[in-house]
Parts: sequence; structure tokens; C-alpha cells
Amino acid sequence: MKLSVQTLDAKSVGDVELPEAVFGIEPRADILHRVVTWQLEKRRNPASGTRERSDVARTGKKFGRQKGGGTARHGDRRAPIFIGGGKAHGQRTRVFGHDLNKKIRALGLRMALSAKAQAGTITILDNLDVKDGKTRELVANLAKLNLNKALFIDGDAVNISFAKASANIVGVNVLPAVGANVYDILRADSLVLTRAAIEKLEARFNG
Repeated sequence: MKLSVQTLDAKSVGDVELPEAVFGIEPRADILHRVVTWQLEKRRNPASGTRERSDVARTGKKFGRQKGGGTARHGDRRAPIFIGGGKAHGQRTRVFGHDLNKKIRALGLRMALSAKAQAGTITILDNLDVKDGKTRELVANLAKLNLNKALFIDGDAVNISFAKASANIVGVNVLPAVGANVYDILRADSLVLTRAAIEKLEARFNG
């Protein structure tokens, strides 16, 4: 698949051939769903458990008489009604994440990229250099490129001037190539790649 390469000023500076092994496979909803579910579950922190009666280090000796004390007949100090006692029906420790095969994760990423390519929502830029890192200039450039809610993927590292200029723009997200992931790609209306990003993504899968 061949696409035109543009600058941030929306000027064409040539063409680039997208590798079919990365951008030309048929997307499958079940694979994409599995990878997105895995990503979202990995974000969740484990739920910490509370100490119940069996977990509290207090005496189990009967501390009062059975009758004549004028109070309820308690067997030990671990009861939930006492300060320092175990919690009744407390929260249990839970871990929400699950494992997903690396091949499935890589396949899901290639399918997400291919889905954007087939939908025609991929834009290729020569680089992400923004003059003086000015937000006003970047907003004007995005209007020329007709980009609103977009994910920008750069090479080894995010362009500093672009990161600075886009920090306050709603709907613009930028990642290095190593941070490309299925969830962010699918939720963006447009995917913007630099030449360096394409090279890094191709090397990532070939390696």
C-alpha cells in the first residue's frame, strides 16, 4: 500500500510504501477484543484484602463469665464488634490481570494498524517538527490536515517541539513507536505516523 507523505504544513514530499505484513492483514474482531480486554485489565491495580476474624492476632480466650456479667456472651476478642477485631464479610484479595500470548498481542497490533489503513484514516508525515514549539502554529497545521482526535506515533522518541506544542490540545495524543498499542490506535479517529515510526514498527515485527 502506497501513501503520500506530507509535512505538518500539508505539503506533499513524496510517497512511502507501507509493508503488507504490518498494514495489509485482515482484522479480526475477536483478536482485537482479546488484546483490548487484556490491556484494560492490566491497568487495574489488585484489590487488597481486609483482615477477618481468622487473620487478627488477638486472644481467643473467653474473657468473661457466661452469665451474670450483664453483657453479651463473647468467646474471644476477634469479634467484629470490638476495636481491633476482624472485619465481618471483608473484601478479599483479587488480581484482575490475565496473561495473553505474545504472538496474539503482536497480531492484534498489526490488525489494529491494518484496520486504520483499510479505513483510510492513516496520515503519513515526514516529521513532527513544530517551529518554536508553538501551540497556535500546531493548531493551524492540524486544521490544514483535517485532524481532530488523532494519535501521533513517532520514532525512537517523541519530538520535543511537538510534545510541547500539543500538550494542551484536546484529542491529540502522541507516543513513541515502542508505545504503540491496540487500545489507543482503535480509539483514535485518525492515526498519524512519521517515516521513522513506520521503520520502527516494521523492525519491531521483523525482529
